[in-house]
Parts: sequence; structure tokens; C-alpha cells
Amino acid sequence: MFRSINEKVSVSPQITLEDIAAAKAEGVTLIVNNRPDGEEPSAPQSADIEAAAKAAGIDYVSIPITHSGFSAPQVDAMIAALAGAKGKTLAYCRSGTRSTLLWSLAQAKKGVSPDEIARLAGNAGYDITPVRAMVEALAGES
Repeated sequence: MFRSINEKVSVSPQITLEDIAAAKAEGVTLIVNNRPDGEEPSAPQSADIEAAAKAAGIDYVSIPITHSGFSAPQVDAMIAALAGAKGKTLAYCRSGTRSTLLWSLAQAKKGVSPDEIARLAGNAGYDITPVRAMVEALAGES
């Protein structure tokens, strides 16, 4: 269920409370929630995932991304979250796409090549085309 982008970051569709044990077993030390509360009322909400993660000894950060798009503070928050991770990170949203796109923007702002970002995202089954122009601009290639 978790899709590896690189050796430090995986993305996933919505996780359940039971998935936290699987994440821990895979070496995840940080969970990043990119899904806003209430988007799917039957899904575990932020506070539920946070409590279960902390009970399992996993750090937790919420950077909700709505369908309206991405902002500079969200990109900066993702950079900070990834920089502070002590091990592997699992980011999730409804399908994993918003998590991948936010990771892509964060990597671009750090200077990673847009082609490398696209390759890694593609290896995990995600297409960065919706944010490719932003990735190139952040990476200084526009």
C-alpha cells in the first residue's frame, strides 16, 4: 500500500489506524497527513491518526492540502517536516497524489532537478504534470 518515492519517503492513499503498525514495521518515524479533516467523514481524522502515531512512537505532522492547490507555506512546512524526520517518512492523502505533488514542490525548492523529481514520482506511480511548471520555477529552470 505504501509507495516508495526514495529510500526516505513513501506516499500512500488514506491510512487507517491499523496501518500505523505496518508503517512502524517499515521504519517510518514520521507521518505527514496531507488530507484535510472532513474531506471524507468516514475516514480517520487528523486527531485519530496523530494519537495512534504518537502511541506507536511515530512523529506526526499535518499539512492539509485542499483541492484549491498548493501554497508557499505548505511547501516550506513539507521541507521542514522532511528535514526534521529521524528516519523514513510516510505522507498520505486520499490517493497519494497530493502528497507526491507537495513532496515534488519541496524537492524543487531545495534544488533537485525537475527531471529527477518526475522520475522518482513516476517510479512510485504518480505523475507530476499538474505541478511541473511550478516544479521548474521553484528549481530555477523556468
